[in-house]
Amino acid sequence: MVTITGVETRDVRFPTSLDKTGSDAMNAAGDYSAAYAILKTDAEFQGHGMTFTIGRGNEIVCAAIEHLADRIKGRTLESLVENWGKTWRHLVNDSQLRWIGPEKGVIHLALGAVVNAIWDLWAKTLNKPVWRIVADMTPSEIVKLIDFRYITDALTPEEALEILTKAEDGKASRLQEALESKAVPAYTTSAGWLGYGQDKMKALLKETLDKGYRHFKLKVGSDVAEDRTRLSIAREVIGFDKGNVLMVDANQVWSVPEAIEYMKQLAEFKPWFIEEPTSPDDVLGHKAVREALKPYGIGVATGEMCQNRVMFKQFLAAGAIDVCQIDACRLGGVNEVIAVLLMAAKFNVPIVPHSGGVGLPEYTQHLSTIDYICVSGKKSVLEYVDHLHEHFHHPSEIKEGHYVTPMSPGYSVEMKPESMDRFSYPGKEGVSWWKSEEARPILEGERI
Repeated sequence: MVTITGVETRDVRFPTSLDKTGSDAMNAAGDYSAAYAILKTDAEFQGHGMTFTIGRGNEIVCAAIEHLADRIKGRTLESLVENWGKTWRHLVNDSQLRWIGPEKGVIHLALGAVVNAIWDLWAKTLNKPVWRIVADMTPSEIVKLIDFRYITDALTPEEALEILTKAEDGKASRLQEALESKAVPAYTTSAGWLGYGQDKMKALLKETLDKGYRHFKLKVGSDVAEDRTRLSIAREVIGFDKGNVLMVDANQVWSVPEAIEYMKQLAEFKPWFIEEPTSPDDVLGHKAVREALKPYGIGVATGEMCQNRVMFKQFLAAGAIDVCQIDACRLGGVNEVIAVLLMAAKFNVPIVPHSGGVGLPEYTQHLSTIDYICVSGKKSVLEYVDHLHEHFHHPSEIKEGHYVTPMSPGYSVEMKPESMDRFSYPGKEGVSWWKSEEARPILEGERI
């Protein structure tokens, strides 16, 4: 029997704004950060979870994690996982916390960290990776993971069971593909950050092409002439006729009419989709963009800022998106993600998770594996960004253009203690990078 005794939070921030890693049209200089949760127990096991942010405000999410984790203090792990749907609803049902975030915003970000930490803890006690726990479940057991409140008009438990039962056909062969690390093809965003110069972008595209990547995403949205130049360079490197796929991402910078007109000017580069063309809450706007761009062969993708399964229900049921981009920790952890995977399967929309942030590839490799083996049965691509993996005990890896299926027990986001200490914010003198002279340009910029 394992009992939760408390939680430790860590505010960990990496200074990615210095080299413009992660830069896009909306977020010019983010510091990739983790609001980190460590569930303490009375046993040798701990549960590690995190939520991704880009700097300021990370400490607010850490405070929210403490409030939510207090709701499971003193509970046994067994009691939490025996009825996951009930546990998930218990975590979102504190009426006072709901007032400042009813399944959205800071509270929901914190929920993702806590729920994922429980999954990490459970996986470690079972000596399995998280994806394998779900893969070993029956369809009925998977259905019980989900809180269906607010989504039964789009997906009932009975429909979910039918989807999962249908996916049992061929499941064994898909599981074998996962064991051979052939289940999850990767795509790269590492060359496409908006703050990178043309030479760096070109060199990184060539490097990733040589590594076996066939899908490439570039940020767009600040200047159409510059974007046309950058996309020309990209197509020069990856070609048009070699099966290589280009995607673009505007990170919410446009209004609906702007998105339509801007993308018409990029249509000749044949992007598979435009990601986040407008406000992440605008279902009707995405639908309008999708319908306007359909004659040009350009799809619409969104999801990294989509805050809960209810928003996804609307995007999917309204036919507003061509690609569904779940996020491992903006949603309320594994359970809510599986609800969205099932809705996407019902509406026949492919899952292409958002993974552009510290710890996200470590998380989402499990989720794409779950989708392929247990839910859709269809192979899709998963974003990979090639930085900050060295800070994790079990970093995600790419081999021959595919994710290496994680096999270590847990959810893969356990961060090295030395990394947490070195990049804790504001941190300790003589220990934290944030107390060094190197940090001065960022800290002074915060005061502006």
